[in-house]
Amino acid sequence: MLTKVNYEVKGQLAKLLATEDLIIENKKVPTASFDVDRRVLTLPMWEKASATVYDLLVGHEVGHALYTPNENFKIKYPDLPMSFVNILEDVRIEKLMKRKYAGIVKTFYMGYKELSDQDFFELDQNDVEDMNLPDRLNIHHKIGKFVDVPMDEDEVYFREAALETNTFDEVLKLAQELYEYMKSTFDEPVKVNVSLDGLDMGQGGGDLTLEDLIDSEKNDQEGEGEGDPIPFDGSDGDGDVEDGRPDLGEDTTEYENEPDYNPIGGEHCDFDTITDKTLSDNLVNLNNEKQTSSIYDTEYCTIPTLNLGTITAKNAEVHQYLNEEWIKQQQHYDQEIQQADNYRLPMDLYGSVDNEYRLFRRSAQKEVNYLVKEFECRKSADAYSRATVSKTGVLDCTKLHSYKYNEDLFKKITTLPDGKNHGLIFVLDWSGSMSNVLLDTIKQLFNLIWFCKKVQIPFQVFAFTNEWNRGERNYDRFGNYENWQYPPDHHEKKDGQLYVEAQFAMVEFLTSDCKKGDLEKQMMNIWRLTNSLDNRGRWNCNFIYQCPNRLGLSGTPLNEALVSLNQLIPEFKKKTGVQKIQCITLTDGEAHPLKFHKEFKGRSGEEPYLGTRSAHGNVFIRDINGKTYHCADAYYDLTAALLNQLKGRFPEVNFLGIRVIDTRDCNSFVRRYVDFDYDRHQSIMAQWRKTKSLMITDGGGYHAYFGLSSSALNSDSSFEVKEDATKAQIKSAFKKSLSAKKMNKKVLGQFMSYIA
Repeated sequence: MLTKVNYEVKGQLAKLLATEDLIIENKKVPTASFDVDRRVLTLPMWEKASATVYDLLVGHEVGHALYTPNENFKIKYPDLPMSFVNILEDVRIEKLMKRKYAGIVKTFYMGYKELSDQDFFELDQNDVEDMNLPDRLNIHHKIGKFVDVPMDEDEVYFREAALETNTFDEVLKLAQELYEYMKSTFDEPVKVNVSLDGLDMGQGGGDLTLEDLIDSEKNDQEGEGEGDPIPFDGSDGDGDVEDGRPDLGEDTTEYENEPDYNPIGGEHCDFDTITDKTLSDNLVNLNNEKQTSSIYDTEYCTIPTLNLGTITAKNAEVHQYLNEEWIKQQQHYDQEIQQADNYRLPMDLYGSVDNEYRLFRRSAQKEVNYLVKEFECRKSADAYSRATVSKTGVLDCTKLHSYKYNEDLFKKITTLPDGKNHGLIFVLDWSGSMSNVLLDTIKQLFNLIWFCKKVQIPFQVFAFTNEWNRGERNYDRFGNYENWQYPPDHHEKKDGQLYVEAQFAMVEFLTSDCKKGDLEKQMMNIWRLTNSLDNRGRWNCNFIYQCPNRLGLSGTPLNEALVSLNQLIPEFKKKTGVQKIQCITLTDGEAHPLKFHKEFKGRSGEEPYLGTRSAHGNVFIRDINGKTYHCADAYYDLTAALLNQLKGRFPEVNFLGIRVIDTRDCNSFVRRYVDFDYDRHQSIMAQWRKTKSLMITDGGGYHAYFGLSSSALNSDSSFEVKEDATKAQIKSAFKKSLSAKKMNKKVLGQFMSYIA
């Protein structure tokens, strides 16, 4: 059974063999190729090849990349058949690869043995003895250890000479010798016994050479129109002619000829090789049928360089906008009270919501203190595990009394390693599907923010959205945007580059750069905003203020957010000076598809144009370091590929995911990220049933993926009972409350292990 090909691993193998940072592309192509100028090695998607055969093919193509020059030999050798050069060059480059890498000898041996066992060269249909010399040379040097290839003394010269070539010029010279040899062999008179009744045989009668037949036909062709041509079979023209060849009868010697009887001519000759074409055709059959039949070819996409000035909304700008909106809505309400003839009383629109925030802040202190304690304990344990103890030359006076039986009388010094500075980047999902869990998510986020403030860890909180850059929504009487202009692009558009739409924005909600008082005001702003968007609050009569236009919930541009982290992480690191970063994504679902730029052919006579196409299952993400990351679909695997790309570029960053899961969706969620490992799936589900939380290591591209229910995110562990509740009911409610606390601490403890 063939295992799934890991293109990233095979690409790295090709780079190691080539001893240079080649660009490796696996595409839906019939054969491999190498662009010498761009240093791009294109490999077909040989998914039907075993690991051994795949390594053989990769090693062979790398040999061409290393040793075959990009030159047009037709200028010097215009009549030299390409197949002759290919066969002899294969011998040379494989010899050089074996010389360079001793370990690849076994790979070539086992790979060709497997191809021989599979009759890759179709020897069951073609007898080796009947093949021409170039074909037999090809068979001998590839699978000659497993197939007997007969050769006479003259032919042995070419067999041995092929192994002596060291340069491409030597290959060309030998190929020209082989060409001349084949030509001379073909041009030797071949006696053909024919019985041609009615044909003028001349005085000698008897034997007729091949050249005589050819000259005879040429004379007949020149005499067309002057009389009926004389048929080759001596009949009156009623004889059968198949495939343009004369029927010479049963006793004649067969020969092959082109319609024009030109035995040698440029790319085409009568002794064109069979095995070279057979090998190419069968290599095509190793390609993935799904890939070759797919509507989309393989695409390699690069990460764009974004304009952070357009893509990020700065913290001060965001909260200035919110403050102005709160004031406008309060003023609007006050004006309505004055103008309306009703019983509504003046009120502070945000009073009850702000009071809830203050109550939550006080209740959350215990959990924040737990986070601080857990962090300090784990940090200290890690530091002491790496501590070193060294002796000094100073006597320890407290040990002098034991000098008779103790030789260790000197003081010791324990050296603790310097800890790395930490920083946290939060990426918050600001999509419509978050409305049911947004408030609980914000509660957990605030706990982590207060934790960061206590332990003095720098942080940034971004919300990804498609609403901020749309601007204010002023509608005309037809319901359309009034005077709306499309926002500016975030990056230069290039073919083969991922596309980040202009509406996308990373909104900086919170930052550690703020003063303590300003941070509290900003957190209250976010609390107000969240309550206006929470589904549970929309039906409450107290919540009569509206969410500002530019901060409404949108789609789920998580992939765009991950692309932007390629520049936001270095900026954060430069600004704060931190050495270790934790990047935490808080979301409730998958991202929507990401697009990439692609150049399309215009209609007849029109110039090509640059359009966009949604990422599909044949897309590879190529980073600046040349590494590629395959996404098998436009949803789950695309996000995982982008996360793996970030992990490859920023090894000092831990990427953690916090996913809000509904109980009914938990089973399918776990199955997706454990790769259908039954035992692992059952273990994680048992953890979920017990604690309503789970952790998947290396899940979905994250270092750790935390799955939490809404109750796990809610830090309010108080319990309520009826006034007439029995002791058993009170006991049950109390145990449930303690269980929630225990569950929350367990999840947070696992989380802190990564932070510390």
